[in-house]
Amino acid sequence: MGPMKPHVTPVTWTLVVPLKPLSRAKSRLAGAAAGPALPELALAFAQDTVGAALACPAVRDVVVVTDDPLAAGELRALGARPVPDLPGDGLNAALTHGAAAARATDPAAAVAALNADLPALRPAELERVLNAASGFSRAFLPDAAEIGTTVLTALPQTELSPAFGGPSRARHRASGAVELPVSGVSSVRQDVDTPEDLRAALALGVGEFTSALLAGPVPGPGR
Repeated sequence: MGPMKPHVTPVTWTLVVPLKPLSRAKSRLAGAAAGPALPELALAFAQDTVGAALACPAVRDVVVVTDDPLAAGELRALGARPVPDLPGDGLNAALTHGAAAARATDPAAAVAALNADLPALRPAELERVLNAASGFSRAFLPDAAEIGTTVLTALPQTELSPAFGGPSRARHRASGAVELPVSGVSSVRQDVDTPEDLRAALALGVGEFTSALLAGPVPGPGR
């Protein structure tokens, strides 16, 4: 059975952004940037991600699933709606919980999971991705490495069914989600887990919070 026929009119989305406690975030970036501590960097990534998402015309609301009080306060100040990670059982449980929280407020919400580590995110590029996703019951966008996933969407009355972590591109495809054939959206695909990822994001141009922390160059391997 092929993909559903695209909708004529794009929908608006409630995004669900998962964020682990900052003290445990981004350990693979240790030593990648001289100056900021990893918790500060993880928060800056999330602030730039959420700020860009809220500026996207296709986004009506952003739910952040986190147990970190500092992150919750800072992201609430940007306009997001933090909810605690009540399951406490990893990324996919947090996303399922966030989607349920979104639909508790609006049962007819179209929901989309979005990574919290997209510091170069551009609202216009996110809009292109979400508009394309409006044509499919479930859809996803692979990350820049073409192994993971940065966006997973579900139209109203459709479960999000997240399968993030590791080779999630293959798992989401196997689950029946449609891989979005959208080009020119590098900022939506460039998540940051490694020093190489961070350099790629900086080359695209990161947002104001990340820029404020990274005044100097990012060291290369072995430097």
